[in-house]
Amino acid sequence: MAQLGFLGLGIMGYRMAGHLLKAGHDVALWSHTGSKAQQLAKGGKGTACATPREVAERSDVIFYCVGDTKMARQITVGSGGLIETVRKGAITCDCSSIAPEASIELNAAFAAKGAHFLDSPVTGSTGGAEKATLTFMVGGDKAVFERAKPYMEIMGKLFYYCGPAGQGLKAKVTQNLVGASIMQSFAEGLVLAAKAGIAPELMIEILENSAAKSGIASYKAPFILNRDFVTNFSAKWMHKDVGFALDLAKSLDLPLPMTAVTHQMLQATIAKGWGDDDFCSTIRVLEDWAGMVIKKSS
Repeated sequence: MAQLGFLGLGIMGYRMAGHLLKAGHDVALWSHTGSKAQQLAKGGKGTACATPREVAERSDVIFYCVGDTKMARQITVGSGGLIETVRKGAITCDCSSIAPEASIELNAAFAAKGAHFLDSPVTGSTGGAEKATLTFMVGGDKAVFERAKPYMEIMGKLFYYCGPAGQGLKAKVTQNLVGASIMQSFAEGLVLAAKAGIAPELMIEILENSAAKSGIASYKAPFILNRDFVTNFSAKWMHKDVGFALDLAKSLDLPLPMTAVTHQMLQATIAKGWGDDDFCSTIRVLEDWAGMVIKKSS
């Protein structure tokens, strides 16, 4: 069995690391909330570690899934970070959504230590993490990706090699901006229809049987109708990722007008105090403007 590491045991990471343990691997675990690592370690050959550097001491392949670029820097190149004790030839896979340029810098930092780094963000939300059906988008050395892939396959089902360092993240932010923009259009359509007197369930059924059908809208519609905004993917993290897409576009002198509006609607959702709720909660901003609530008929 392999010596693996996993850092960041939030709603995604806890489930992902759990699959590695169930597969019988030795997994060194770390989380800001130490009790999570201790609890998960009981589920197999797990070791709860006090610091990220302790994880690196014990691991040949390391995965982590944290909230943002600052957190990623802290656990990798910060004090007590992975880079202090990373093994020669070890692979670190960043499954978070961070700034692509930061990932390129981290790749270079690990290379200087004789180790490897992959940006390997995932999509599939909590359900994909639970069922081990995540999609990985990978940037970095292709041969290194092939070495890490058998362990990714324990947590996911689709794997796309996107090119050199940073390219996996560029694909990820593109995927998220499309998903967020579709949801914004879906929310606007539901509120418009309801304001005009068309029942939300009827409008959803019409959309489901038309060229406007969308996988993400189909998935989120029941949550909206049931007023269930429990987080699968939070508004604040979607706002972050759409912001990365806008930053990338700016570096390429590329205007993305619809994406800019979607970003502002996510910002409005955060300003209303709903940033930790699922990103489909952006519909509540529109509902406030319309003076109505979209919900299932009683």
